[in-house]
Amino acid sequence: MMKSTKISTTIILVAVIIIVVNILSENYKFRLDLTEGKEYTLSKATRDILNNLDKPVTVTAYFSKNLPPTIGNISGDLKDMLIEYGDRSKGMVVYKFINPNENDELEREAVQNGIRPIMINVREKDQVKQQKAFMGAIVSMGKEKEKIPFFQPGSAMEYALSTAIKKLSIVDKPSIALIQGHGEPFISDIMQVYTELSILYNVQTITLSDTTNIPDKIKTIAIIGPRDTIPASQLLILDKYLARGGNLFLAMNRVKGNFTNATGTAVSVGMENWLRLRGITINDNFIIDASCGFVTSRQQQGSFTMSSKVQFPYLPLIHKFADNPITKGLESVSLQFASPITFSGDSSIKFTPIAFSSDKSGSLKAPLYFDIQKKWQRSDFPMSSLVVAGILEGKLSGNNNSSIVLVSNGDFATGAPQGGNQLPPDNISLLVNSIDWLSDDTGLIELRTKGITSRPIKHLDDGTKAFLKWFNFLAPIILIIIYGLIRMQINHNKRIKRTEVSNE
Repeated sequence: MMKSTKISTTIILVAVIIIVVNILSENYKFRLDLTEGKEYTLSKATRDILNNLDKPVTVTAYFSKNLPPTIGNISGDLKDMLIEYGDRSKGMVVYKFINPNENDELEREAVQNGIRPIMINVREKDQVKQQKAFMGAIVSMGKEKEKIPFFQPGSAMEYALSTAIKKLSIVDKPSIALIQGHGEPFISDIMQVYTELSILYNVQTITLSDTTNIPDKIKTIAIIGPRDTIPASQLLILDKYLARGGNLFLAMNRVKGNFTNATGTAVSVGMENWLRLRGITINDNFIIDASCGFVTSRQQQGSFTMSSKVQFPYLPLIHKFADNPITKGLESVSLQFASPITFSGDSSIKFTPIAFSSDKSGSLKAPLYFDIQKKWQRSDFPMSSLVVAGILEGKLSGNNNSSIVLVSNGDFATGAPQGGNQLPPDNISLLVNSIDWLSDDTGLIELRTKGITSRPIKHLDDGTKAFLKWFNFLAPIILIIIYGLIRMQINHNKRIKRTEVSNE
């Protein structure tokens, strides 16, 4: 009877605890995020955007069902994130999920809203077939809409959602300007950059002349890859702009390569002395790096022309970055000829290097000849961590503080590297992150590269791989057997004790 009472009491207590936990969970929610980059924790930038919403936002997610596990979890991650958006915004963000594959009408609705399907491979009954899949969303506020055509697996989902909401809710976008007039690329040449920047800014062009007046509303100006000399009279205009607290992004070349005659030469755009007055020197040397891109080499063999890709150390791949908001999350930036940056200014100006060559790099003085077929040796790369990008801060002109972000390659964001098919996404992120850091105070810069990064185990020999495979397979079985033996021994001991007590 007593044992039955104890069991009943225990059941009642467990039920009460479950009820209390459920009641508390309705009012007090928390989440443990143990990921390295806090992928599942909303940033302060997002929380600020959600707290300042004065109109409701609707997120219509067009997601196909029964997707392969490798991409199917994106729908769940998005739903979890939208639930948190709704909670943080106190109900100002609502969402709904639609499966366009259910019928033709829903599919037409998705396509009309700009969400186009992708074709994915699905394995069914030992066969691989292609399936049409939708993985996008429409963010709407009143009559205004922003589309997210496709959520790339592992991409910065929070950035896509928050920037869409920010773009709909922002009243007055800050203005930035791209300087023209010295051979800089047109907007049509940097459409990827323009598309990213136009989310948060009014992007305009300004052609510098001796009488140009940079409007006060311009928060940041960008000079990207000038080809012609910028005269001293126009540098004075830049001085006046910095003197009132303006900011500058500058990507310029000190060297250039010509693949037609396989030569590399030094170049000057008239800003070298202007930078030197602020303690910055961009040397007219070529950085060479063992971590580099490829070029296509063609060789004539009889009546045939053979093409092959060979490593070309003059196209450094940058993997080494400082812990800085501009470079946070970047993994690889490809440069098309770069030069070392050195700083020798006084304490009134702060210089922060943010991107470096690898531990196997070097510097060669221009002019030089490119030997495509050269067999490079370890001794050709005696240097380490040459600076290719940095931030200059302080009283750069006049009495007001201003900032310059400097990259020693003017072409890294204007086209695919030699031998490549497309511009690496981190090249775009480096430029746009720099403009964001100089112009934007929302903190969205930190979200641009916030995503789930695959970090596979590398450089394992075959023996280690085999051991890990069998260990993962056998360890759970062995643990269960050990647990069973321990339980069996404990029960055996209990039976012995009960037998001894009964014999007494």
